Amino acid sequence: MQVADFDFELPEERIALRPANPRDAARLLVVTPGAPLQDLRVADLPGQLSAGDVLVLNDTRVIPARLKGVRMREESRVAVEATLHKRLSPHVWTAFMRPGKRLAEGDRVSFGEAHDRACFLGTLDATVKAKGEGGEVTLAFDLSGPDLDAAIAERGAMPLPPYIAAKRAEDEKDRTDYQTVYAAEDGSVAAPTAGLHFTPELFERLGAAGVETAWVTLHVGAGTFLPVKVENLAEHRMHAEWGEVDAKTAERLNAVRAAGGRIICVGTTSLRLIESATGEDGVVRPFMGDTDIFITPGYRFRAADGLMTNFHLPRSTLFMLVCAFAGTETMKAAYAHAIVSGYRFYSYGDGSLLWRAA
Repeated sequence: MQVADFDFELPEERIALRPANPRDAARLLVVTPGAPLQDLRVADLPGQLSAGDVLVLNDTRVIPARLKGVRMREESRVAVEATLHKRLSPHVWTAFMRPGKRLAEGDRVSFGEAHDRACFLGTLDATVKAKGEGGEVTLAFDLSGPDLDAAIAERGAMPLPPYIAAKRAEDEKDRTDYQTVYAAEDGSVAAPTAGLHFTPELFERLGAAGVETAWVTLHVGAGTFLPVKVENLAEHRMHAEWGEVDAKTAERLNAVRAAGGRIICVGTTSLRLIESATGEDGVVRPFMGDTDIFITPGYRFRAADGLMTNFHLPRSTLFMLVCAFAGTETMKAAYAHAIVSGYRFYSYGDGSLLWRAA
């Protein structure tokens, strides 16, 4: 398969710069292979599910992972920006940095600006320990553990996706908007955006309809926004992200399936994690560690029956995933309908509910 097989034209005005208010007022396109498309609202979700179904949600919390700083080398000073990517230890992170070419191993970087919120935690300095491909570096911070977390939280900005950040600056409203209402586990540098549509009231209505919820954790990395740089998909290396499915959740999902209920993943992050935790026999098992699963058409899904997800970039691994799930021609037709019908795309955009192709 070629990347070009997953291309489509998206008008700029379809890119959402702010979320719907209230959250569940966002539009919801229901895609059932072989059936007509349905134009609904996220608030209509309970009517699309059945008692005994289970929604699998990613409870990761986005940290303010975008840091501005200054690279210091002898008498030279250069402004730099880092987007933290993945934590390797209590004081070491990988990060995408700009301008990456101006950095070298051993450089010192001081993060924070005189006018920002940094006022009581002292310096937030790091050493460049290694450089990788595409501007990725390994940063060893002087602070560690909770002290480092607190300094990042105080100094950092929410890491808005590049297609939003290019059009407007991050502001205080994004600290709430770019976070699910159920976020619990710090560690992501990008939101599991399908979950942004949920409200406490929607959860109450889902519960009243007999729909269960189950929680997993996958810390979304900035690599989710990296473009596919090869034409042949067999040559693409997927970025790895850390996730956990605990024993209680695995047992619960197996019980739902045994009772005839359906597993609906909220977001591609939940789906990739659950599929990583499920064996060829269809049994979900406890999982903890990195997953770099790359799902393209031809993949045989082991656990997920449904997927709630936003609308993704052309030529992206996420659009490839939804094509694998509901069928390439089905999803191309659905996206064409969404564009013509005025659906809002990407992280702050509208949602879709996809049912798996047979």
